[in-house]
Amino acid sequence: MRKKRDVEKIKKIALERIDILMNLAEKEYKNKNINRVNNYVILSKKIAMKVRTPFPKKWKRRICKNCNSFLVYGDNCKVKIDSKEKCVKIKCLNCDYIYRIPYIKEKKEKRKLKYNKNNNTNKNNNTNNNTNNNTNKNNN
Repeated sequence: MRKKRDVEKIKKIALERIDILMNLAEKEYKNKNINRVNNYVILSKKIAMKVRTPFPKKWKRRICKNCNSFLVYGDNCKVKIDSKEKCVKIKCLNCDYIYRIPYIKEKKEKRKLKYNKNNNTNKNNNTNNNTNNNTNKNNN
């Protein structure tokens, strides 16, 4: 049985290799080597599955779920913002698959961060006011 440290090292190495392969796929797409790009994408997905680690989010959205082709925004896919469905639509032009990414979650996270920052500053101000009040009482 593998130790926890070994598993973490393996996952870290796998994520590095996935990043390298996807960067190579991006470079090869510029050179119009589509077969090589598809091989890099498939290989990186196999590595992620073998190690049982989630595919990095920055690369996950650059791969079509239907045909596994590497997506380059504006070249072989279209990106639209749909305000009615509150999502970002990415359409693969190779297979016409539409990939939807909701952006409500991101707005909620921003609100939570903003709310937490406001609460922290209010708490700090309250503690400062309380200490000032205590020192004023002691002086009187």
